[in-house]
Amino acid sequence: MIFPLPPNLRPHLAFPFVYLPSTFLVSLAELEALCTHLYIGTDLTQRIEAEKALLELIDSPECLSKCQLLLEQGTTSYAQLLAATCLSKLVSRISPLPVEQRIDIRNYILNYVASQPKLAPFVIQALIQVIAKITKLGWFEVQKDQFVFREIIADVKKFLQGTVEHCIIGVIILSELTQEMNLVDYSRPSAKHRKIATSFRDTSLKDILVLACSLLKEVLAKPLNLQDQFQQNLVMQVLKLVLNCLNFDFIGSSADESADDLCTVQIPTTWRTIFLEPETLDLFFNLYHSLPPLLSQLALACLVQFASTRRSLFSSPERAKYLGNLIKGVKRILENPQGLSDPGNYHEFCRFLARLKTNYQLGELVMVKEYPEVIRLIANFTITSLQHWEFAPNSVHYLLTLWQRMVASVPFVKSAEPHLLDTYAPEITKAFITSRLDSVAIVVRDHLDDPLDDTATVFQQLEQLCTVSRCEYEKTCSLLVQLFDQNAQNYQKLLHSASGITVDMAIQEGRLAWLVYLVGTVVGGRLTYTSTDEHDAMDGELSC
Repeated sequence: MIFPLPPNLRPHLAFPFVYLPSTFLVSLAELEALCTHLYIGTDLTQRIEAEKALLELIDSPECLSKCQLLLEQGTTSYAQLLAATCLSKLVSRISPLPVEQRIDIRNYILNYVASQPKLAPFVIQALIQVIAKITKLGWFEVQKDQFVFREIIADVKKFLQGTVEHCIIGVIILSELTQEMNLVDYSRPSAKHRKIATSFRDTSLKDILVLACSLLKEVLAKPLNLQDQFQQNLVMQVLKLVLNCLNFDFIGSSADESADDLCTVQIPTTWRTIFLEPETLDLFFNLYHSLPPLLSQLALACLVQFASTRRSLFSSPERAKYLGNLIKGVKRILENPQGLSDPGNYHEFCRFLARLKTNYQLGELVMVKEYPEVIRLIANFTITSLQHWEFAPNSVHYLLTLWQRMVASVPFVKSAEPHLLDTYAPEITKAFITSRLDSVAIVVRDHLDDPLDDTATVFQQLEQLCTVSRCEYEKTCSLLVQLFDQNAQNYQKLLHSASGITVDMAIQEGRLAWLVYLVGTVVGGRLTYTSTDEHDAMDGELSC
């Protein structure tokens, strides 16, 4: 069944079949054999020969006709993948094909994937990438006073009116197009890329986001059949589309992805109405609670971006209301924590919490009605996470970032509302210290990798902890002195014991190693402008 597209979307490529000379690939069977050697072959010599032959095909004037042959008569997915790869290289050349040819290729592929929605996923993805490249590179090309390559978005909406499989293809096209528009091609002028990306942002991206959100609302409005793989795949692709929209480089900053905790999403002002609607945040919180982990972590990843929205998008009252809705969502998740047992959900939720403090001041957080209850829930969640030290250590970084920045903000809070950090920060410090000491026995007895061997992670976590530990510093010092004296005494007893057990000695040495690191950390966290004589005296006690 051919998916109903308008007639102008259903031409064949405007190239008659012209088979290659007899000295080259003379048959479809030989061409498919070379595809097999290239993609799944184990013989290195055959693979090298296949690569040479196929490179010749890409440079051949008959390449387009051979691509059509592979797509229409090929018997394997690898033949179709080769055709897509060749087309991608052809349309990406610095010297572009004529406009009419690129229009024919685009329309042919649209009709091809519409008429064969059950193609292998990697084939569909490769063919859609060709459409995305054609659309981006021809974004400003005009024919008969029309931007001929911008019709793709209207064309895709016709896919959304078909079967679930067609709807999935339509969503993937929009998702791939959004990614392609955001992708910097360093072989071309950066100014041209920015001009195309900015035009796409201003003319199409908001509509794509609104369309994706409406599809998600339709999903939630019906009973979810989580056993239906097509429905699951559709929801996954729509969530990925939303994430691609929110991850778009709106202002051409090309932010370093490694600086994850510093990211602010520069949402355009024209999107304010979407973000001011409480239903937008509610939609993604509801999706998190309704979907299985593979999908709910994508909903959380979207919420991370929503929490990172630039502050200047809102007025002060609007920002307070938006933050209140985010905090309500956090409370709901922590009151129903079953989903956080999944590592993917857990990691995204930790990122979500860290982004809240990155984007909002402590003075704003304490003004939220639910703050006292939420900070208690977050503290309990953090303590539980620290106690399970072997679980997702990379995610703990975000929790410690949250507490580090919360405590660092205390001197600057002018609100009369209590921040409660003097209650919970010492509990976080204690949980970190005791959990690391308790981990030593397990590591030694079960012959596990010693966390202390990962010095980069240890130093990073200790640097974060030193700020948290200076809150109610008396409690931190008292705990460390007590633990150090106790473990030093136990070590002395083992040294003087005739029957000292090697395992027990290793455990005590490991605990003392952690304590030395911890003492050095909290003393090194001293800040001149906040230090007092009492704190200096406690630093001296720890150092002696």
